[in-house]
Amino acid sequence: MGTYQRYAPPRKNRKPGRPSSDNRIALNGILWIARSGAPWRDLPERYGSWSTLYDRFARWSEAGVIEKLFEALTVDADMQDLCIDGTVVKAHQHAAGVKKGR
Repeated sequence: MGTYQRYAPPRKNRKPGRPSSDNRIALNGILWIARSGAPWRDLPERYGSWSTLYDRFARWSEAGVIEKLFEALTVDADMQDLCIDGTVVKAHQHAAGVKKGR
């Protein structure tokens, strides 16, 4: 059983309403939001409805599921190829060299 299956809540087939989407797709959507910094409403359609995904994110955050997933992933993290690319790092506007008083 992988890390994901151990910590993600199982899919429940509730009778009323639409069946829930795959938890892996939801997790990818949450990570897309975290990486991009975009508002929830700008979530690509391939991840499903933004409001459904936000509700799942809020529910998982409240239950501590996301924290448990990241803790499990950091236990055996491979930091060998970790690097920060200067094209991705953004400087604050005050670091642009503008003189004071303008």
